[in-house]
Amino acid sequence: MLYHGMDRAQLDAAYNNSAAVRERDAIVAGWAARSARVRREYAGHLDLAYGDAPRERLDLFLAADPKAPTLAFIHGGYWQMNDKESFAFFAEGLLPLGINLAVIEYTLAPTARLDRIVAEVSRSMRWLTEHLGEYGADSNRLYVAGHSAGGHLTAMTMPLAEVRGGIAISGIFDLEPIRLNYLNEKLGLDLAEAERNSPVRRLPAKAGELVVAYGTEELPELCRQSTEYGRRWTERGLPGYLLPVDDADHFTILDALARPEGVLTRALLAMLGR
Repeated sequence: MLYHGMDRAQLDAAYNNSAAVRERDAIVAGWAARSARVRREYAGHLDLAYGDAPRERLDLFLAADPKAPTLAFIHGGYWQMNDKESFAFFAEGLLPLGINLAVIEYTLAPTARLDRIVAEVSRSMRWLTEHLGEYGADSNRLYVAGHSAGGHLTAMTMPLAEVRGGIAISGIFDLEPIRLNYLNEKLGLDLAEAERNSPVRRLPAKAGELVVAYGTEELPELCRQSTEYGRRWTERGLPGYLLPVDDADHFTILDALARPEGVLTRALLAMLGR
């Protein structure tokens, strides 16, 4: 047995979200179509460079009154896939609520190791804090959310002084099973890199509020990752809570943040004091 009573084939299947959700391709295509519409209809500030690498860039969509809190969204794809262009659709729900949206892109594996990816995302948070004021936004109210690998990266940003709070959605918080399964073919994690980039092993001394969210219809290992991390977070006395999203799988859970009435949108509004 390789990990928690699973052999390699079982461990691979335990983290293969795409294979587990039959409608995955249609859902992702819907995100892309909605995001393309947002990018056509909203006057966003696109491809803002926060670093020197080609993928160190972000898109910023401002609410009618830009002097508002900003949610920085970090996309998933197991640190190996996707780009910011497909996740502009969150603007549909957030901008009418008076919340700015920044969508973060980062260099993917295998071009970048995970250490570099974490450093890039941290750099994007510092860039936003330094530059949001230039667009009329409140640089002191920066929040972060991310999905899947982006949930992991959200957790890694929580110790930053720039981040006021976060929502980690369907994240990976212990990288040991990732190091041992098919995903490591591109990530190339060794034991030390997996250890220093596992949020469950690197809980901060202090941080803003963190909501750890997962779908109740997700793969058992994904549920375990969130429930264990959420428990460790609160046991340490850090502000935040675990939020199961009923009847959501690894992909449909994003509806809960994309819709103004979604449970994750409500959690964000509560975090903002609304």
